[in-house]
Amino acid sequence: MENSARPSRVAAGVASSHPATAEAGLRVLRAGGTAADAAVAAVLATCVAETVYTGLGGGGFATYFEAATGTVTCLDFFVSVPGTDGDHKAGPMLAVDVFFGGVPQVYSIGGASVAVPGVPVGCGEVHRRWGRLPWADLVAPALELARSGVPLPAAHARTLEACAPALAHGAGAAIYAPQGKLLRGGDLLFHPGLATAMAALAAEGPALFHTGSYAPLLVETVRAAGGALGPRDLADYQVLETHVDRATLGTYQVRARHDLNRTVDTIEALPRGLPALPRPARTVAVAAALRDRGRQKIGDTTNVSVVDTAGNACVITTTMGLGAAVWLPGLGVNLNSMLGEGELITDDLAPGVRMSSNMCPLVVIDDEGALAVAAGSAGASRIRTALVDTLIGVLVDGLDMPTAIARPRFHVVDDMVHAEPGLPRDELAALVEAGWRITEWPELNHYFGGVTAVGVGGAAGDPRRGGVGLLL
Repeated sequence: MENSARPSRVAAGVASSHPATAEAGLRVLRAGGTAADAAVAAVLATCVAETVYTGLGGGGFATYFEAATGTVTCLDFFVSVPGTDGDHKAGPMLAVDVFFGGVPQVYSIGGASVAVPGVPVGCGEVHRRWGRLPWADLVAPALELARSGVPLPAAHARTLEACAPALAHGAGAAIYAPQGKLLRGGDLLFHPGLATAMAALAAEGPALFHTGSYAPLLVETVRAAGGALGPRDLADYQVLETHVDRATLGTYQVRARHDLNRTVDTIEALPRGLPALPRPARTVAVAAALRDRGRQKIGDTTNVSVVDTAGNACVITTTMGLGAAVWLPGLGVNLNSMLGEGELITDDLAPGVRMSSNMCPLVVIDDEGALAVAAGSAGASRIRTALVDTLIGVLVDGLDMPTAIARPRFHVVDDMVHAEPGLPRDELAALVEAGWRITEWPELNHYFGGVTAVGVGGAAGDPRRGGVGLLL
């Protein structure tokens, strides 16, 4: 994987939504791991440190850039619809109200909301294709975190407060609300039994929950909670390689999967003369490209972006929805609630079908074929918004990565522009003149996504999600 012909323009580093997650990835880079090794280690660490957003019971996507060949590969290890065994019908789900921006959002949790997970085998496939270090070495940082527990960042605590009706439901109450009080920023997040699961994952490998020793327990637990998951669902699950979309942004090429929100298509639809437009006019043009038809879900998602010393990049986005509040007994693993996420329920869903998602881990390549940016975001329907704004900030405005990610954003829903504080008044005025209605938010908010990126402007995580960027 070494690329001696052309030095990387991007420094090696890791960006994530938790300091412990970023440190896990950096530790593996220092040990000689590839971008894939470090990304897998960081993702497994998120399954301990960022369980407000993700976990071993979730699903995700990976995008890998190989510097020596210029090849971009997208892998789909998102969740699938269960029920292929045909011998068990799902019961009813439990509806919960989650308040977001003061507006109730209805989600459903419980065993019937659990889809076939993909995170462990997805990480295994990334490691198999592009990894260098032993699998157990990649699990080791997560195992150590699981034994000790991890401080909860203040930004995660704010998300927990919004999502408590699901996360602190049932067995989750003892973890997220010990003694009846929700964890606050700085409190220790600890999952009893999760170290046992991580140790087994290190010893047995990525298939632990699908065809390994924990597969029967997974089926038994979900079915006891009213779900339809069966042994065949797990055994037949496969990581898929998917088509890579392309878009042009100035002299750069953006590469990523085709997501539900059409992020790459949106970038391609931006005016070719975007950099030359006055900022107010540019804001109106971007708003038109971002017009979104009303999807507002929170999106408990997290992202890891890694670049290694050879210029290879690996970006992995994972989620478990709000979490089903169905925990594997004795193992500290919450399962996904993706079948209870209304915006992901499409007409074609049937047992065995892979579900759709807004997640879009991406890479940007410059006009000489070198990596310029490796980025991804959390935030459901705001993933596209956050990524487009960040790329424009770095590649058009010439901002460093921390500044580009932290600057105020706006998100479009129908004819409404939701704007964070600090967006220039002349740009807001131009939007109003163009016919948009404006809702001004009082603070930077996790609603507007959670970008983590490594690129020509450095490495950074989104302050809206407690993110950090670390360079090797």
